[in-house]
Amino acid sequence: MESVRELTCIGCPMGCLVSVTMDGKEIKSVSGNSCANGDRYARREVTNPTRIVTSTAIVRDGDLPRVSVKTKTDVPKDKIFDVMKEINKIQAKAPVRIGDVLIPDVAGTGVPVIATRNIQKA
Repeated sequence: MESVRELTCIGCPMGCLVSVTMDGKEIKSVSGNSCANGDRYARREVTNPTRIVTSTAIVRDGDLPRVSVKTKTDVPKDKIFDVMKEINKIQAKAPVRIGDVLIPDVAGTGVPVIATRNIQKA
């Protein structure tokens, strides 16, 4: 059964409206994209959507109580809640530096969670 899924591409600043024609789980065509990024984004989004997760984590003995964090790369969209559960459990000890790995393999994804801000020791 053929279906069409419409997406707004986030592969570049253009924000093209991209249509993906599918026959079941098979991609038949991608149209509406202005660049190759749009084609890649649309194909990935309908078959295996991923996201970078950003949040904050508790810091002990720091000059600020929390540090901003993110996954170093995309994680599967269906793992976002598991990723957040793990981020919410951690407590980093100051000092924390940008790029410090706070969780080496979050939610079994193979992706590390890293600090995105420096926090000094109080």
